[in-house]
Amino acid sequence: TRQQPSSCCCCTCLMGCFPFSPEETEDVGETAKRDRSHIESTLKLGEAKPADDYSATLQRLRKIYHSSIKPLEQSYRYNELRQHEITDGEITSKPMVLFLGPWSVGKSTMINYLLGLDDTPYQLYTGAEPTTSEFTVIMHGPKLKTIEGIVMAADSARSFSPLEKFGQNFLEKLIGIEVPHKLLERVTFVDTPGIIENRKQQERGYPFNDVCQWFIDRADLIFVVFDPTKLDVGLELEMLFRQLKGRESQIRIILNKADSLATQELMRVYGALFWSLAPLINVTEPPRVYVSSFWPPEYHPETHKDLFLKEEISLLEDLNQVIENRLENKIAFIRQHAIRVRIHALLVDRYLQTYKDKMTFFSDGELVFKDIVEDPDKFYIFKSILAKTNVSKFDLPNREAYKDFFGINPISSFKLLAQQCSYMGGCYLEKIERAITHELPDLLGSIGLGKKPSVLSCDTTGCGETPRNRYRKP
Repeated sequence: TRQQPSSCCCCTCLMGCFPFSPEETEDVGETAKRDRSHIESTLKLGEAKPADDYSATLQRLRKIYHSSIKPLEQSYRYNELRQHEITDGEITSKPMVLFLGPWSVGKSTMINYLLGLDDTPYQLYTGAEPTTSEFTVIMHGPKLKTIEGIVMAADSARSFSPLEKFGQNFLEKLIGIEVPHKLLERVTFVDTPGIIENRKQQERGYPFNDVCQWFIDRADLIFVVFDPTKLDVGLELEMLFRQLKGRESQIRIILNKADSLATQELMRVYGALFWSLAPLINVTEPPRVYVSSFWPPEYHPETHKDLFLKEEISLLEDLNQVIENRLENKIAFIRQHAIRVRIHALLVDRYLQTYKDKMTFFSDGELVFKDIVEDPDKFYIFKSILAKTNVSKFDLPNREAYKDFFGINPISSFKLLAQQCSYMGGCYLEKIERAITHELPDLLGSIGLGKKPSVLSCDTTGCGETPRNRYRKP
């Protein structure tokens, strides 16, 4: 029987450390492990305090969404414009950290390192070749457990049920792993397939870029990982950064395996990475690049160990900040979503009002509306929204998007906003504006003051269906 190489040798190969001399090679199997106390302290994993009770705040947030935002969202079919449907599972989900980057740069190894999973039954498989072909969701559970993608998508208690729209081929490439780890009680990690520039993404059998966009839209923190051997930016990475546009504040760029280089060579690699990424990141200030080696063995003695450790702690502090600000980020996300829904409803209302104004008894409705959609500026559609409502021009959606939207949604299927009112329920527009200007900011303020919002009954406020799993027997 062929003897398998030790896991340590595989890791050494994977991370591309300094070449060992013959004397050092004898001691490779006994490589010292790095001290993990800075991870425990920075992420506060050793604290015995009970987890904060967020249930009242989250229930209040669900109530605001279902009673004040969702009616207008459904009435004007916002989901068909943005392809972003918010579920109860998403509202109550933990912060999500997304790992992106080229193949074999150490994304899975980094997750193993952060969770301390090396040499345990829980560790993710790593190797020098492309090893992660699935989207892997690492989450908390009472025991080690693997969950198939079809089951994750069927369980509305989780936030992954909308992934069904990407088809069965994708669900076969989605896998969940539950691990009993304290950090995963507060955050969820998502490991992604590495980007391979010489392979067309359509060969994967599912819309890879669309799936990435789905996770990007929901991620609280995005780690884009590189290593010294994969700095070239090809078409696929360029597409990825295009998808990250508007999420610059959540991106953390990591230059991994930094202790595999001597100081002078590391400086050149750092500059080359900046040169490659500069045209892709749409910000005035240069992006922060975290330089370290995220794996268990000690840093190579001839490198800047103190610098790498400080960089690692700085990145961990960013991760902890996202965890600490979980509720604030969630409320801000729902409010941003509400603003977009309101703008969309105002635009559809304006298109509809213009259409009604231009229609006469002898007009051809299809030709009239085609003229409006083809050149909305001629009818002051967007300018009138800016003039009559407190909407920023930077928040207006793309005009071209409404050609496709009205191509599948006839204008005659919508009602004017003035007609979206009832005696008991009030007007949809007033309710969403009240949520944006008062209810959500007040909920955010109650967190800062340490107050607990009043718990409202879902029977009377319509918090939505109780999450259920279609694959679980009653």
